[in-house]
Amino acid sequence: MNHQLVIKFWRASLADETFLPTLETELKQALGDAATLDGYDTSAKEISLFIVTPDPRHSFRRVKRVLEASSLLQGVSAGFRVEGGDRFTSLWPLRPMRKFKLP
Repeated sequence: MNHQLVIKFWRASLADETFLPTLETELKQALGDAATLDGYDTSAKEISLFIVTPDPRHSFRRVKRVLEASSLLQGVSAGFRVEGGDRFTSLWPLRPMRKFKLP
């Protein structure tokens, strides 16, 4: 069963969007064949990056290493859902009762 992992970058924490092409390349290398980048969506407050994966927790651990190395982890939240589903499970940040949702 595939899941959709969503990484949200809060615009307030970003200088600009020029990091996206480089980040996508680094994520493809880190994820290998274990997941597929499925594009991104932008809004006034956030940029959401979509990843299709059978194991969202494992894929997020790989993504997290890339984000830490790029100093982007502080302005990020992440969650996943069954592909096509409505309910998200929050992965990051690690706070009890944290709800993850798309706009």
